[in-house]
Amino acid sequence: MKEQTLSNIDHQARRWPLAEVGLIGVAAVWGLTFVMVKDAIETLPVMTFLAYRFLAAAALVGAVWGRRVRTLSSDGWRAGIVMGIFLTAGYILQTVGLRYTSASNAGFITGMFVVLTPLFGALVLRQRAGRPAWIAGAVSAVGLFLLSGAGSVHLLGDLLVLGCACSFAWHILVTDKGVSRHHFGALLVVQLGVCGLFSLAVAAVAGDLEIPRSGPVWSALIVTAVFASALGFFIQTYAQKHAPPARTALILASEPAFAGLFAFILAGETLGPLGWTGAGLILAAILTVEVVPYLRPVRPLPER
Repeated sequence: MKEQTLSNIDHQARRWPLAEVGLIGVAAVWGLTFVMVKDAIETLPVMTFLAYRFLAAAALVGAVWGRRVRTLSSDGWRAGIVMGIFLTAGYILQTVGLRYTSASNAGFITGMFVVLTPLFGALVLRQRAGRPAWIAGAVSAVGLFLLSGAGSVHLLGDLLVLGCACSFAWHILVTDKGVSRHHFGALLVVQLGVCGLFSLAVAAVAGDLEIPRSGPVWSALIVTAVFASALGFFIQTYAQKHAPPARTALILASEPAFAGLFAFILAGETLGPLGWTGAGLILAAILTVEVVPYLRPVRPLPER
């Protein structure tokens, strides 16, 4: 038994580097999408872009978990639709916000969903957040104020992306309940489909449906649909099975940093001293929420 346990640990350890490389790739792709999407929606209407992105992603994921969708109960469909509503709201707010703010700002502000999730859980669902979460919330609020130029730069866009972070936080909370009762893959297909169909309906009513005609738009659609949405979920699920939770959280928390890096390399975006200070505070808040819980020593079981 002991040899078998050691063998399992060794097998798990060998998979950690592969899992971590996958996670770094996911974080980098998610950071890259902020720049690509910002460029794409300059020529393609927002809702049309979202419709193509999420219908394609739903089709790809459905090819794997389509059978699971057919076995979903009515409660499972309701859970998937509610998850899809928050996911749709988040991406609409984020994508529209990108028209009025920088890609780097959008990346750092979107990352605040990590901080907002436990706070909303505590305020509305009466879940225990803990002192680090409240401190992180205060720190990220100061960081948002500084990143937004002390309330004077990109205010509309930053507020829209902040609404995106709130929607993503609620998406996580409702997902936590949904996946405890229903298959994750089936729920993923439903919510991606809700996002794609809603965007398609809005674009059709507005008369904005059109075929993408430029290479950058097609590149953004391929990267966001295939790599950021469909493949990204696969990699994240695999990684979380083989990498330690604290290390997983630490790597994924690098997404805003990648967003800032690609915004600088590809779009020439730069932050001033206040902006860098605000971005640093937001990253510190994200890391506090994600990593601190795993640094606490394990309490021994009470003796009998």
